[in-house]
Amino acid sequence: MAKITQTEQSDYEAERLANIAQNKALIAQLKLDAAAQGVSQARAQAKASSTNATSNKRKKPAAPAVKKEADILQPRRTSSRLAGLTADSEVAKRKAENEYEAVQAAARAKRQRVSGDLNLADIVVAGKMWDRSENFLVDAVAARPARYSRTFGDEDVKSTGDKGLRELRERMSGLRLYGTFEPNQIKITPERIYSLGFHPNPAKALVFAGDKLGNLGIFDASQSPGASGVAIKSEDVKVEEDGDEDEEDEAPFPTITAFHLHTRTISTFLFPPTSPSTLLSASYDSSIRSLDLNAARATEVYAPADPDSDEPISGLAVPPSERHMLYFTTLQGAFGRHDTRAPSATATATALLSDKKIGGFSLHPGMPHLLATASLDRTLKIWDLRKLSGADKTPACLGEHESRLSVSHAAWNSAGLVATASYDDTVKVHDFSGCGGWKAGHQIGEEGMRPKTVIPHNNQTGRWVTILRAQWQEQPQDGIHKLCIGNMNRYVDVYSAAGEQLAQLGGDGITAVPAVAQFHPTEDWIAAGTASGKLCLWM
Repeated sequence: MAKITQTEQSDYEAERLANIAQNKALIAQLKLDAAAQGVSQARAQAKASSTNATSNKRKKPAAPAVKKEADILQPRRTSSRLAGLTADSEVAKRKAENEYEAVQAAARAKRQRVSGDLNLADIVVAGKMWDRSENFLVDAVAARPARYSRTFGDEDVKSTGDKGLRELRERMSGLRLYGTFEPNQIKITPERIYSLGFHPNPAKALVFAGDKLGNLGIFDASQSPGASGVAIKSEDVKVEEDGDEDEEDEAPFPTITAFHLHTRTISTFLFPPTSPSTLLSASYDSSIRSLDLNAARATEVYAPADPDSDEPISGLAVPPSERHMLYFTTLQGAFGRHDTRAPSATATATALLSDKKIGGFSLHPGMPHLLATASLDRTLKIWDLRKLSGADKTPACLGEHESRLSVSHAAWNSAGLVATASYDDTVKVHDFSGCGGWKAGHQIGEEGMRPKTVIPHNNQTGRWVTILRAQWQEQPQDGIHKLCIGNMNRYVDVYSAAGEQLAQLGGDGITAVPAVAQFHPTEDWIAAGTASGKLCLWM
């Protein structure tokens, strides 16, 4: 084997030493860079924290001290080695078992139901604030009346200072629920009531009601029990003292007549002023029918030319001076005029008044050229039929008032007042008593469209209750204009034109909201229908 010379060893050793020195220099440089970077970061963090502290002292108030919830004591683990216990010994095993049982007991205690009364101040969650002296829950509960409780009663009537108003309140609050039959016995229609009204004859209380499936029910309030000769079993069964059941008590039920006039909801009906023996009904099946009470025949007086056309009718009116004209509105926002004398090809003219559904409309009783519409677009609009424009002869819009939410109905009365009910939980009364001097196309202006009276009223009917509508008494005998509207607490509210509540009508046996309420045209009679087809009547 050849020997390595001293020269070769010196070259190898020199190269090795050079590599070592280079690596040491590189490591030293990295250490210096890391140290320098760490110092700069520490200085930056210290400066930022100092700046934030100064800013907080100047701008932000000190955060309130939060009472921390006391930590639940948990069993603490201890070292067996420090305790002098030998691993895997019986003592160590016993210690592990004891610790495990302590942990399980603590977990069970945490899930254990707490019995007895709890004070909210003692169970506040950590980090959450609670001040018993400023209990907002008390205010929230106190602000809303109990369900089905009265908001107007005898005490309000007695405390009325104005003599005339007190007499009016006493008279309207004196109306009593029809006592011959209970409301839950008078099922005037099979399904939910959508429209309701009295026959104008003051000698007899004859009530008509239209339901969801197109049925028209008729109830004669002058009938006496047992007149029909039919009876129903009473829910109460008399029991003798010896415990034997007596014969079941039988109570008569009312005679109710019903006809299936339409295939869909009867949205509205009316008795023309010049023909009290005729009932005109409008429906979501796009048709208008004329029911002759004397001839016992229902005739279709309007329907779209196309049998497949779907134009649900939401409102209907007949001008007093034009008994052959039918005015109607649709759920598509259209307003139509139909002449029953003209040929079918030219009998109907329609104009689009709204991009959304028109829920209801009415004509001024004394000036039928003035039209009021309420729409899903949240507006009340006044139109003038004397001034028409465009190919579809759209009436001139005199003014509009926008509510926060959709407006359900607009009703004129003979004094020039328009009452609306809307989903912003208000009943508004607009005063257009000066409309007799308006020229064709007169512009009312924003100030003139503002409501004169705003009545707070819960109008949140939901899905299963018919929309609440404010309805005027058409021809009050006392000359005082009054309106009625259903109450979600199972009452019917009566108000004056000035917004003063006159009565809150209720009674035993009313088990649902009497949502569809209507005055008799001349008498102080009020009828209201429920979602179950039951009739409530106050006379």
